[in-house]
Amino acid sequence: MPRYARSASQDVEKETRAFKRGKLKSGPGGKGGVVKSRKQAIAIGLSEARKEGKKVAAAPKKNSRRH
Repeated sequence: MPRYARSASQDVEKETRAFKRGKLKSGPGGKGGVVKSRKQAIAIGLSEARKEGKKVAAAPKKNSRRH
């Protein structure tokens, strides 16, 4: 069984293309500036796919208790 929906991978591909062209912005409303890393572009694509309810692996859990 696939881990990601095909449409989710298309969302990631779209964001990666925007990153390559230098058009991808981070933060709410794009106010965080231009995305500088490929990993960040992929994370944005996955996040948008999750918001649309597509089949995507869960986001990594944040560790609330750190030493």
